Amino acid sequence: MEIDDPLTNGNTDAVMTESAPPFTPSPPVPASRSSQLTESLKLEHQLLRVPFEHYKKTIRANHRCLEKEVTAFVSGVGDLADNNRSKDVTVSRLTGLVSRLQGLKRKLEEGSNVENLQAQRCRARIDHLDSADGDNITEWNNTKLKRILVDYMLRMSYFDTASKLSETSNILDLVDIDIFREAKKVIDALKRREVASALAWCADNKTRLKKAKSKFEFQLRLQEFIELVRANSYKQAIHYARKHLAPWGATHMNDLQPVLATLAFKSTTECTKYKVLFELGQWDILVHQFKQEFCKLYGMTMEPLLNIYLQAGLSALKTPYGFEEGCTKEDPLSQESFRKLALPLPYSKQEHSKLVCYISKELMDTENPPLVFPNGYVYSTKALKEMADKNKGEVKCPRTGLVCNYTDLVKAYIS
Repeated sequence: MEIDDPLTNGNTDAVMTESAPPFTPSPPVPASRSSQLTESLKLEHQLLRVPFEHYKKTIRANHRCLEKEVTAFVSGVGDLADNNRSKDVTVSRLTGLVSRLQGLKRKLEEGSNVENLQAQRCRARIDHLDSADGDNITEWNNTKLKRILVDYMLRMSYFDTASKLSETSNILDLVDIDIFREAKKVIDALKRREVASALAWCADNKTRLKKAKSKFEFQLRLQEFIELVRANSYKQAIHYARKHLAPWGATHMNDLQPVLATLAFKSTTECTKYKVLFELGQWDILVHQFKQEFCKLYGMTMEPLLNIYLQAGLSALKTPYGFEEGCTKEDPLSQESFRKLALPLPYSKQEHSKLVCYISKELMDTENPPLVFPNGYVYSTKALKEMADKNKGEVKCPRTGLVCNYTDLVKAYIS
C-alpha cells in the first residue's frame, strides 16, 4: 500500500521547517494479547519449513544438473584431445559441445530464477511473522485464518478455489500451491494404478528418503511386481525381480518373500496371506504412504491445519452429553462433522461446574459451602466468616460494595 507524501505547493522547505508534532508513546500491549501472540507464533513451524525445504531441493537439483553437464563436457573435450580425427569431425564435435554449454546456460538461468522466487517466498514469510505485534493482531489473525483455509482446500484438491482466495487476499507467497500440485500429480497417478510418477519422485528425493529409512520406493517396486503377476507376465516379473527387487533382499527379505511367492500362488489364489496382496486396496495404502512421506519430507502435518485448530477447540467442549440425541444445537458437537473430529479426543470439560470463591480463590463445596448475598453474589462461608469476625458481624460484597449482616446471608446448596 502506498502512502502519499503531504503536498507542499512546490515549497520543499515547508516540510523541512515545520515543527515536529509532540511525541506520543503508543500504549503498552496488554500482557494477555502479547502472550496470545507468542503462543500463536509457536505453531508456525510449517509456514517456514515447507518453502525452505523446497528451496534446498531446488538448489540440490540445479547442482546435480550442473555436475552432470560439466562432467559430460570435460569428458567430450578429453575425448577430442586423445583421438586423431578429421577437421570436419572435430569441428562438428566442438559445435555439439558448444550447443550443450548453451543449453546448460539456459538451464542455469531458469534454475537461478526459480531459486530467487523461492528465496523471495522464504523472505516474505519471515517478514510476515516479524510483522506480528499486539497492534495488528486482529489483521494478522485474519491472514492466518485465510492461510489455514487455503491449506485445507489444497489438501482437498480444491486448487482453483485456493488460488482465487490466495490472489484476492494477496497471500500467494504465504501458501504452497505449487508444492501441493506436485503431490497431486503423484496421487492421481497412483489412483490410476501407475507407479512411474511416484518412482520419479523417489528418484528426485532419493538421498533424503534413504536418510529417513523410507520403504516407499520398495513398496512401489513390490506393487509393480504384483501387477506383472496379475497380468500373467511371469517371465517379465522374474526379470523385474532380478533387476529391481534383488537389491532390497539384504534389508527387506521378510517383506520380499511372500511377494515373490505369488508367482506360485497366482492372482486367483484363495490363500488369505497371498490373496490380500492382489487386492486393489493396496493402491490406497500406497497413496496414504506417499502422503506420509511427502508431509515428512516438507515438515508438514498429516492432518489439515483447519482440523488441528478445530480439534484444539473441541477438546475443551467434548462431554458425553454432546454425543447424545438431546444435545442442544448451541453445542458444536451436535453437528455430525464436529463429532467425527472430536471422536479421538479425550473428555476434557467437567460435566459439573466447580465453584471458586472470588475472595479466597478456594473451592466451594460441602465443607466450605457458598453463601448468597441479598444482591445475588456468592462467596465461600470461610471467607465471609473471617470478614464478619473482623467487622463485628458485618460483611461487604467486594464487587458491589453492599454491606449487610452475616446473618442475612443465605446458604446455597450444590447439587
